[in-house]
Amino acid sequence: MNEAKAVTETITTSSGFRIALRRSARARRMTLRVPRTGGDPVLTLPPRISLSEGRAFAEAQAEWLRRATSRQIVAQKVDVGTLLPVEGRPLQVTPFPIRNARIEGAALLIPERRPAAPVIQAFLKHLALQRLRAACDAFATVLGREYRTIALRDTRSRWGSCSSDGRLMFSWRLAMAPPEVLDYVAAHEVAHLAHMDHSPRFWAQVETLMPGHKPYRDWLRQNGNQLLAWRFRD
Repeated sequence: MNEAKAVTETITTSSGFRIALRRSARARRMTLRVPRTGGDPVLTLPPRISLSEGRAFAEAQAEWLRRATSRQIVAQKVDVGTLLPVEGRPLQVTPFPIRNARIEGAALLIPERRPAAPVIQAFLKHLALQRLRAACDAFATVLGREYRTIALRDTRSRWGSCSSDGRLMFSWRLAMAPPEVLDYVAAHEVAHLAHMDHSPRFWAQVETLMPGHKPYRDWLRQNGNQLLAWRFRD
């Protein structure tokens, strides 16, 4: 855990919200965040803000907390029989006498007598890397720029990123989204190789790489929480 943002205690507001309190040496102002996939809201305080000031801030956000917590997605555990989205299609997780997981019709076949979740997670990571590498190669060729590496993470706050030295990072959970959504995120990050901002020039570049990308961007905003809700570990 990041020591700069360690949970120090929890507080309960008068409206009944249990809130985890964190102190951060880097925070410049109070922030209140509700995890999209469940869990207590988190109040982050700069070092010089008192607990009473933090509590008053949280109390004043009662209506916002009610709205935000109502939008939280209930966590879903991956297991045998689960209908899991893969490339935008619901596939039923089905044990089968095979060595490696594969898609067959409307089923995601996994090896018998092996834990489902880690096998499926590894399958999704492999699928995501294949799809993202192909998409990034194609977009980088059109752009006339090269990226250095592609890395996969299980991020919660972003679907992809591009560093100033051309390193691309993506969430492997994009393998669960429709292929066009994955392609949009790839185009978005590759466009950052030319424009390290979100200026009009950047968005024009994204549109050049992937014309008509807005519906896929909107899909991710509206449905991304559902991808994050899937649990591959206890």
